[in-house]
Formats: sequence, C-alpha cells, structure tokens
Amino acid sequence: HMKKKKKELRIGLIGCMAERLREKLLESGQTVDIVAGPDTYRFLPDLINEADEGHKAVNVLLSREETYADISPVRMDKNGVTSFVSIMRGCNNMCAYCVVPYVRGAERSREPETILREVKELFEKGYREVTLLGQNVDSYKWNDRGFEWLLENVALIDRGLRVRFSTSHPKDISDELLHTIARHENICRHIHLPAQSGSTRILKLMNREYTREWYMDRITAIKNIIPGCAVSTDMITGFCTETDEDHNESLSLMEWAGYDFAYMFKYSERPGTKAARRMKDDVPEEVKSARLTGMIALQNRLSAKSKKADVGRIFEVLVEGSSKRSEEFLSGRTSQNKVVVFPAEGSVKGEYHKVLIEKSTSATLVGKKVS
Repeated sequence: HMKKKKKELRIGLIGCMAERLREKLLESGQTVDIVAGPDTYRFLPDLINEADEGHKAVNVLLSREETYADISPVRMDKNGVTSFVSIMRGCNNMCAYCVVPYVRGAERSREPETILREVKELFEKGYREVTLLGQNVDSYKWNDRGFEWLLENVALIDRGLRVRFSTSHPKDISDELLHTIARHENICRHIHLPAQSGSTRILKLMNREYTREWYMDRITAIKNIIPGCAVSTDMITGFCTETDEDHNESLSLMEWAGYDFAYMFKYSERPGTKAARRMKDDVPEEVKSARLTGMIALQNRLSAKSKKADVGRIFEVLVEGSSKRSEEFLSGRTSQNKVVVFPAEGSVKGEYHKVLIEKSTSATLVGKKVS
C-alpha cells in the first residue's frame, strides 16, 4: 500500500529472519527491495544504492568475526533505568529444534573492554541495571577471560549497578560462576536455566547434552551456593516422540524445582534444523496443546506459591517507573526479578527502596516502602 503511494520507497527486511526467509522474500514479488542478514549492517549503504538502481539487494552472509563491538547502539529502552548489553553472538550448541545457529552463525565473544566501556557509559547516563545477553553466556571466552571474570568486573563498576544475565546453559553453568554471584550483592539473585524437558530420553533427542540428573544437580548447587536465588526456565511440550510418561517427567521436574516463573511452548518444527531433517513431528497438535495447558496451570500454581512465600519479607526494589494502573504507585523489581508495586510517596524511577511485601497477586507483589 505504501509503495503504491510512493514508488521510490525502498523496503528492506533486516536480521536473522531475513536470512532464514530470503528465498520466499525474493519470490514474493516487488515488495521487498533489500534482504540483509544480521551481520551485514555495515553494508547497508551499498545495499540501498543497489536497490535505488533497480536491483534486488541481498546480503545474508554470516561472519565469524562480527560482534558489533564498536557500535554504540541507540537506546530504545522505555524506562531509562534498565538496559541490555550483548556480550556475544551466535551459538555452537546445535540443539535439534533450534534454528539460531543457522541464522546467527557460530559463537563469538565480544572484546571485554568494549563491554565494560558500554556498561560504564550506561551507568553514567543514569541506568541502574544491565542485563548481559548471549545465547549461552556461560560459553563467553576472550583469551583467558571467561564469563565469571566478565560478570565480576561488570559488577565492580559500581555497587549501585545491578547486573543480570541471560541465558545460561545447564551443561556449562559452573560452581565457580555461582560463587561469583554469591560474592557480589549487586549481581541479581535470579538465574534463567532452560530445562526444555524433564525426560533424559527427550533431552538426548534434543541434543541438549545433559541428563535430568545433571540438571537437578545444577539446581541443587544454585540453591546451596546462592540461598534465596530465584530460578526460571524454558519448557517445550510435544517434541518428537514425546510420550505421556516423558511429559509427566517434565511436570515432576517443574514441581521439584519450584520454578518462580517459566516460558512454556509447544514444539513447532523449524525448517533446516536437525529435528526437521531427521525426526518426525509425530505428536498430534491437540495433544501438544493439552499438555501445554496442563503445564501452564502447574506453573501458575508454582508462581503463586513463590510469591505468597514473599509476603511479610522486605526486598530491595529498583524503581523502573509508575505502575500501569496508577501514577500514585511505582513499579520495580526485586533482585529475584519479581515485580513489586508500592505507593510512590515522592520516590522516582532509578532509586532503590526497601519494600515490605504485604500481599501478592498472580503476577505481582504489593507492598509499602520502609526506607
């Protein structure tokens, strides 16, 4: 519609999905002029010139070196308090269901000095929380510096800066990393540790490289080394050949771990992945949906139980802004990544406050400021 009104308009699709869907996009007619993969942003001026000359401009080549290390991103963060910093790109894990390694390329870590500089600049601009991002942050490596070193040095920038990270892989999360978190109060007490399944048989088919028992050992280590640490997860229902017994093992793992929250999905085949090439997507859609519904109901109970246990406790809350329902209330999160709402009483975003939790809802803790 826009092109009909403005013929000189150029439309480009940029990123990992452009890489994955390039053939369909080019076959779809005249709508898309530029198709650029995630590592080709430096070539955008050339691609635009090529499109202006009437050609389809395509570059979806993946790079083994590109880390965006020298790029200072335009921040679109809504609250000006929390932000994200990418520390690596790509993935080497090759999980059977996942398309990421094919569309983002091999794993490569970003030079630590550029990460520390970006975080320092954010803190100086008023940001009070950063989340270090990577497909598997535990695999971060720059010469002899691993993720433990990087996490600690980010935390040492200032005690007034909260540090989060995502995502850890169960096969790689180490006791050394857990002890690093325990040493620094400003490293948040929350670890996102995707299980994907509670069945060792399904985990093997998924190529996750750990067993149910290994995963449970890592959860036990988290709770022993970092008391009060919240744990969240990802779960998939209906993966290839999954039986009721496999599914029940996932539910029992969730019950045992007592997750504070979870992201849950039914399996959906991704073209080009190992599962799509070598396995049959044989679990009926209605079975996947029913299993997912039951899993969500279980997690809702676990989340409610977790929040109810916080009533009567005092947490330090970083204020991120006004509550969605009222300007007279503020909203922020605890170190455990739980949302807290409390009366504003002159407080502003970016401040830390001790809040006594008085009640809980299905998604939120409600309290009053005590300091």
